[in-house]
Amino acid sequence: MQKEEKEVKNLEDWAAVQRVYKQTKSKRTTARLLGISRNTVKKLLDLSEPPEYQRTEYTSKIDHYKEQIIEWRCEPYLFNGTRIFRELKMRGYTGSISPIYRFLNKVNEDIGGHISKKATVRHESPPGDQAQFDWTEYEVVVDNRYRKVYCFAMILAASRKKAVCFSLKVDAEAIYEAIQELFDDLGGVTLELLIDNPKALVIENNPKSEGEIKYNTHALMMAKHLGTELNACPCYWPRKKGKVERPFNFIEEQFVKGNSFATMEDLNARGKKFVREWCDEKHSTTKRIPNQHYLLEEKQALQPLPTIHYRMKTLSKRTISPDSFIHIATNKYSLPVKYVGKTMKYRIVYGFRIEIYDSKEVFVLSIEQSEKRYDTISSSEHYEPIAKKVSTSIPQIRRDFTERFVNGYRYLESAGRKFDQPTHYARKIMELQELYEDHVLDTFIGIAVDENKMDIQSFRRLLRNYNSGNRELSSNQADNASENNYCDEDSSLTRDCSYYELTTREESVCNS
Repeated sequence: MQKEEKEVKNLEDWAAVQRVYKQTKSKRTTARLLGISRNTVKKLLDLSEPPEYQRTEYTSKIDHYKEQIIEWRCEPYLFNGTRIFRELKMRGYTGSISPIYRFLNKVNEDIGGHISKKATVRHESPPGDQAQFDWTEYEVVVDNRYRKVYCFAMILAASRKKAVCFSLKVDAEAIYEAIQELFDDLGGVTLELLIDNPKALVIENNPKSEGEIKYNTHALMMAKHLGTELNACPCYWPRKKGKVERPFNFIEEQFVKGNSFATMEDLNARGKKFVREWCDEKHSTTKRIPNQHYLLEEKQALQPLPTIHYRMKTLSKRTISPDSFIHIATNKYSLPVKYVGKTMKYRIVYGFRIEIYDSKEVFVLSIEQSEKRYDTISSSEHYEPIAKKVSTSIPQIRRDFTERFVNGYRYLESAGRKFDQPTHYARKIMELQELYEDHVLDTFIGIAVDENKMDIQSFRRLLRNYNSGNRELSSNQADNASENNYCDEDSSLTRDCSYYELTTREESVCNS
């Protein structure tokens, strides 16, 4: 078969067959005289023109890397063959080094006049003109387990000041929110925002077409809200937004690796702090410190920030329950008690952050969403306005009263012989703490015991007489008040051991 194909491609064979066949008029005789097969004779006779040599094209494993090899062989890299081979293997090349050297020989012949398709001229934007936005994903340890987390980043092209935020989602709502949050962090809006081509931002960007780039409607509305103009970089051309591409590897190596985070909010807080501190270091290209460059030249060139964020979806509504919880999905989250009974609004962004708004859509607070089902997240701070200042537990009242007041034990012992529940009056006395200092209350507790005026009405009359000037403390009582104030912290060390017996007896009575 290979012999016949070689004969078919041979111009002399074709000419010989044409000449002999004209004389013999027989394919069999022509084949016998020339020593070739009849099929070859038939093929050559069917050709009206002399056969042309067709070289078989073979693909090489370096075909997809040729442009990259040329770039590395030219300035400023000037890599040799072994360095290029090592770099290509890290990018997935599975062939040997021989094809690389063969290709480099051809490149070296014309290296003086060759211009790579990837050759570019570095563009430096004036302050306030351009910001670049992009994201990448990392595997991050959050709450003791690895999670896929998306890192959104933005950089001011002039000063190189950077900002980041982290998300569990990379949908359109997360992208729009990240762009606005990062502009907030940077303190203003640039005239242009250079972006990639995700569907959330760009619907069509055909490099072979002369038509305009088609942007997502919501993306255009967000840009108009911010006062910036979107500029989608060419497809498959990451170097166009190289300023924002480069930091991702640094963030992974210097921040993500080896660190773990309690929550997503913890990751965001520490990530933002890391980038702020990074911006205090000299930039390798500009040779300037980004934060200083920003303050001196770029901050005043930025456009003002909108007062609110653009949202592509309306907020959801919930009525706050009597126990001050907002119900979202299967979980409950506490809110300050002043919102009880009111209709509040909320939304979930980045896949973990619940933002709460009042009925006029004024931001109130944010809560990290629980991953559990039927979970209850409560904060004691939300209940402080209605929280009881004094315990209602009898054993706890006794402990608090005797720890705070030197005369506490004596009062409870004397009141126990007069009242069925002496802790009731002790609690009422402690509720007066917002009006009187502890050492004043302690002095009058002793007076109340001495004068047998231990009920709360009589106790308050003693205080009113003191306030109106109708009652003056003796020098001994004043000295005792001063001493009580001085040694209040150590009063628990001077109790009689019978206190504990009394406490045990009263607790047993209460429990029975």
